[in-house]
Amino acid sequence: MTLLIAIMMILAYLLGSVSSAVLICKLFRLPDPRLHGSGNPGATNVLRLGGKLPAVLVLVFDILKGTIPVWGSYFLKIEPVWLGAIGICACLGHIYPLFFGFKGGKAVATAFGTMMPIGLDLAGLLIGSWLLIVALSGYSSLAAIITVALAPLFTYMIKPLYTLPVLMLSILIIARHRENIIRLYQGKESKVWDKSKRIRE
Repeated sequence: MTLLIAIMMILAYLLGSVSSAVLICKLFRLPDPRLHGSGNPGATNVLRLGGKLPAVLVLVFDILKGTIPVWGSYFLKIEPVWLGAIGICACLGHIYPLFFGFKGGKAVATAFGTMMPIGLDLAGLLIGSWLLIVALSGYSSLAAIITVALAPLFTYMIKPLYTLPVLMLSILIIARHRENIIRLYQGKESKVWDKSKRIRE
C-alpha cells in the first residue's frame, strides 16, 4: 500500500504539472498567461485575456487534474488522510509545475477537483459560495479564500471522515493567496471583470 500511495502522489503531481492555461492560450493564440494580465496561469486570468471559451476549458481541465488522481485513489481503497496528501500533490503540481519552469497558478480549481469525489452536495455548496461572493464583491480571490475556508466546515457537515484532508487543502490554498489577502486589506485588489488594469488573480 505504501508503494501504491507513493506512485499515486507522484502521478498526481505530474498531472497537476500540466499547465492547461499555457497550453490553451497557445492553442487560441493568446498571450502567455504567465507574462500577461495577472501573471497567474489560471482560468480567471485566461478569462481576462481571451474570453469565456478558453477560460472554461482551462477551468474544466484544472478541475480534472484534482479529481482524476483522488477519485482513482479512492477506488484503490487508499485511506482518507492519504487521499488528502494525493490531492495536495496535485495542487503542488499546479502551483509548481515541473513542465513549465515551476511557475504555476493558485490551484483553486484543482483543489475543488480534489474535493468533488466527496460528493455533489459538497461541490454544490462550494460552487454556490464562490458564485455568491463573486456576485456580491466582484473579487475572485476573496471568493476563493472564503470558499476554501468554509470547505472543512461543509465537509464536516456532509462526510466528517474527510474533514482533515480537506482542511489540509484549505490551508495550502489560503497560504497561496497571501499576496491577495494583503492587497484586499489595502484595497488594491482588482475585480474579476476589470480588464483595464494590470491585475493579479
